Parts: sequence; C-alpha cells; structure tokens
Amino acid sequence: MSREKTAIKTTYFSIISNALLATIKWTAGYFGNSYALIADAIESTTDIFSSALVLVGIKYSSKPADKNHPYGHGRIEPLVTFAVVGFLVISASIIARQSIINIQTPHDLPRAYTLIILAGIIIWKEISYRLVLKKSIFLGKGFESADDWAALFAAAFILYNCYLIFRPALGEVMDEHTHDDVVIKIREVSKTVIGVIETEKCYIRKTGMKYHVDLHIIVDSNITVKEGHDISHQLKNKIQEEMPEISNILMHVEPNS
Repeated sequence: MSREKTAIKTTYFSIISNALLATIKWTAGYFGNSYALIADAIESTTDIFSSALVLVGIKYSSKPADKNHPYGHGRIEPLVTFAVVGFLVISASIIARQSIINIQTPHDLPRAYTLIILAGIIIWKEISYRLVLKKSIFLGKGFESADDWAALFAAAFILYNCYLIFRPALGEVMDEHTHDDVVIKIREVSKTVIGVIETEKCYIRKTGMKYHVDLHIIVDSNITVKEGHDISHQLKNKIQEEMPEISNILMHVEPNS
C-alpha cells in the first residue's frame, strides 16, 4: 500500500474514532458534571475537523505536477497544518477560559462514573490529569476545582502539541534540511551504480509526502557527454526504484579532475 493510501486510511479511521469518542465524552461530561471530559470532548471535536482538513490536503497534494505546479501540489500539506494548528489554539483557548471561570465559581463534584469513562477512553497524554480527577471524586468536598485544573492542564497540553505540529510544517515551507537519513540512503544507492565515482552536493526539499532531490555526481572525466548522461539516468532510475517516495531528481554531472 502506498504512503498516500495508508495516510488516507489512517485519517478516515481518525475521523470515525474521534467522532465516537467526542460523542461519548460530550454526553458523559455534560451529565457527569465533568469539565475535564468536556474539555477532552472539545479537543476530539476539533480533531474531527482537523482530520477532515488533513484528508483534503492529502488528496490534493497527491495530484500530479502540471504546468502551473511543476513541483507538484505537496506544499498544500503544511498550509493545512497551519489551519489545523489554528483550530487547536482556538479550542485550547476556549478550554482554558472556561476552566479559569469554573475554578473561580463554586460548583458540584463530577459524578463518580466519569472516572470509569476516563479510564476507558482517555489516551496516555491525559493520564496525569486523570489522577487529579480521582482526587476530586474520592476526596469529596473541597476538591471540586481539581477537575477544572485538569481541564486547564489539558489546554496547556494542546498548546504544546500545537508547537510540535507547527514546527515541522514551518520547516517544510522554509525548505529546512531535516532529511539526513534520506541523504545517507541516496549516497549508499549511488555507490551501487557503475560509473558513479562519488556524490557531492545533495539537497532535498519535501513537498507533501514526496521528496525532490538536487544531486551532484562525479564521473570519469574521460567519458563522453552521452555516457555521463546515461550514468545519471541509470542512477536516477535506481534511486527511485529503491526510494519510491522520491518524486524527482535533478542530476548534475561533474568530472573527477
């Protein structure tokens, strides 16, 4: 299965699972008087819209290159990522604002069954505030705000995740070099092609799920231009055969002396 198909399948799964989780969390949070669950429901709801945006981005980015987009349409993905981050920042702000209001306003304890629901559906990143929620349920009066502090912590965690998502997307737009593993693999493959003495510059830019490569190779200075051209094409074909994620390679041939 191609990387694009795998990503699309994963995104569909994310939309369905988040829709189910959001329904459970909204219902249990509302009737169980747990703002920590409601906060998580807000995040799950945001994830549904975010995943839908990602799906659009993946499908658009897989369109082939054309006259107006010679490098393909892959750069739509970081733009979609920026939109997703915007959704997350808004949801975190809403959660944080309501958490602060709830902390300052006396209210009833969460229902005990909300802890069971949390234990069943909340992923590892929320384990810490789940422990705080236990206190608000079992310690009784005086710990009503623990649930609200848990929700506030969740908002901070969402903002932290925003940074983790935003930073690679920004690097992609800026053509930041973060692909040493790809460079190493290209150099290794190059050594297997007869006629390639060495590789020099190897620049890589990522567009969506594909890579574009600028590669300088060194060949024998005594061979003809045609022979050098043939070597470069053999190498290009070999690299793309071994690394299908590479969409295009611009090859520059240099003599060894």
